Amino acid sequence: MFLSFLFLTSAVAFAISTVTGGGAGLLLLPVLRAGLTATHVPVALSIGSTVSSVARLSLFVRNIDWRVVRAFVPLSIPGACLGVWVLGQVTPIYLEAVLGLFLLGNLPLLLRRNDEPPAKTPTRATVALLGFLAGFISGLTGAVGLLFNRFYLRYGLSKQAIVATRAANEVLLHLTKLGLYAGFGLFTTDALRAGLVVGVAATIAAVGVKRMLPYIGEPTFRRLGYAAVVVAGAVMTLNAGTAVADEHGVTMTSRRVAKGIDLSLHGFDGWVTFELRRGELPEIEYRIAFDDLPADRKHIAAPLAQGAEHVVVEAVRTWRSLGYELHVQRDGIVTRHSL
Repeated sequence: MFLSFLFLTSAVAFAISTVTGGGAGLLLLPVLRAGLTATHVPVALSIGSTVSSVARLSLFVRNIDWRVVRAFVPLSIPGACLGVWVLGQVTPIYLEAVLGLFLLGNLPLLLRRNDEPPAKTPTRATVALLGFLAGFISGLTGAVGLLFNRFYLRYGLSKQAIVATRAANEVLLHLTKLGLYAGFGLFTTDALRAGLVVGVAATIAAVGVKRMLPYIGEPTFRRLGYAAVVVAGAVMTLNAGTAVADEHGVTMTSRRVAKGIDLSLHGFDGWVTFELRRGELPEIEYRIAFDDLPADRKHIAAPLAQGAEHVVVEAVRTWRSLGYELHVQRDGIVTRHSL
């Protein structure tokens, strides 16, 4: 069931990827994570992406801009080595969250009415730095294409040249990662099987889309590229946020009260409550240590808390003020004091 669903989503993702200049890997991350462990997702994705890059190279080889390839590839390899090494030490959830927010930052480019004109041709050093960053992030996540889509779109390349040049930049990078993954013992039968399914679907999608690409105008191609970036950013941010919440036991609860609602967020060994009331300023409450009270408030709170069974101190913030509440329990009864 998982492999069948993976095949269908991979075919759709790589069809969109070929039209938009990239992004299939980032779109497939949450799908692969549903059937594989976090450290095996980059392996499967790299296998599929390698097959996809080879297929696109064979279809668009005449459109490669070799100037970009010669500057991009050399530093992407050591970047990939570093990324794969880091993958063996940490779980890339937090990086995915950061990358997702970075991709969402392209939303203004999607919403603007006029197409963004090509910028000055980047220097060779700039392209080399982008290659290193692409290799590092790809080694960690297995996907990287859309992160640097804006660079390709602003470089002034045609849509066919973007597809071909990206494939040339990435094929050696993916092959290097596969060797590194094997060396670090990250290959498994499940990862290999999933990667081959992604690769077959990607090849079929590339052949089918080749005939469509000449009929898509350059402005439409550019706008589709930014749209894919924003969608991938939303998917990555949501997926990473869910994973972080699960890892740290983050939960949200709501409670209806007179004139409003309380929203409580629990996790990271703490909690925070948002109080929303009609006709009142929104309040944020969170627990603090008794010793963190200002000296004048602590002087008032000390006698109230003396001999209590349990004491809780809360900070209460609005956009205008900061106050404190003291909750004191005696004989099973809790009394609240405003400080």
